[in-house]
Amino acid sequence: MSEPPASANEREALRRLAGLLPPAPPGQVWFGDDAAVVAVPPPSPEPAGPRSLLLAADTLVGGLDADFSLTTRADFGWKALAVNLSDIAAMGGSPGHALVSVVGANPDELDEIYAGILQAAEEHGCPVAGGDLSAGPALVVSVAVTGWVEGRPVLRRGARPGDAIWVSGPLGAAAAGLRVLRSAQAAMGGPGPSAVWGALGPGQRRLAMAHARPRPALGEGMAARRAGATAMTDVSDGLAADLGHIADSSGVGFELDRLPVAPGATLEEAIGGGDDYVLVFTTPPEQQLADAFAGLPAPTRIGTCVPDPRWRRLRGAELPALGWEHELQAPPGREATA
Repeated sequence: MSEPPASANEREALRRLAGLLPPAPPGQVWFGDDAAVVAVPPPSPEPAGPRSLLLAADTLVGGLDADFSLTTRADFGWKALAVNLSDIAAMGGSPGHALVSVVGANPDELDEIYAGILQAAEEHGCPVAGGDLSAGPALVVSVAVTGWVEGRPVLRRGARPGDAIWVSGPLGAAAAGLRVLRSAQAAMGGPGPSAVWGALGPGQRRLAMAHARPRPALGEGMAARRAGATAMTDVSDGLAADLGHIADSSGVGFELDRLPVAPGATLEEAIGGGDDYVLVFTTPPEQQLADAFAGLPAPTRIGTCVPDPRWRRLRGAELPALGWEHELQAPPGREATA
């Protein structure tokens, strides 16, 4: 993380971050210079051919991607890193390093955001090597991560008619968690996160955690790649939308015969709720997954790819076109330009 000419406040914030971030290993530079210097990991023992470098970036905006009356800024930081790691998981890769840029945070908010970021970084093996700070009218956290794949990464395109369709875990928990939090807040007359979470039962808290602190399916992504996945993506916008991305990219349709709905979630939340960050992937129909997923939760087969790209059905009925999509627009007072 570089230190350009800055105000005393920014310099103090950088000094605080230097005390929060772990030291770089010998021979590497993770903080305090113009660019981070990281070591290239040695090849894995997998005899899978050439290695690929993965790059992913995502931006979260306070008030849009997080409601701070329901979740904390530490949750916001956790999620900012986790959603990027989910993109690495969706390619069948393993994480490398992260760069984190924060806009519009005061020093106390910055400490809290970084507490969540560093918890996610430690748990998922993706150290923060640098980033940037800036003032601004909104709280924004932007993260870029690297990752590695031994052999060929799994893309969204590649599914073929007859391929089996799988998901790595239950669907709808995150959407149900947001519903539970909003319901508890409304019943209590609008208190902050601490009081709202204190009113939740164990099952409700599990759903709320799925919303507040999603877990990237890194192990499952690598297992699916090793098992011969032909296409894969993470369920961030909702199963209907994200499986639709695979279908669009691959030129296939799909027939679904079952969905694993998370306990406490509805079928509608499972189809279109989003933010689950489980993986949906396809494999040749005869492919066996038990060995690749040994020690991990077993994936669930939910359907089959079909030749007609217009065919998108669940148990014979048209799959509802549910899911999340950002609406890009210019800020108030500024005209959008072509």
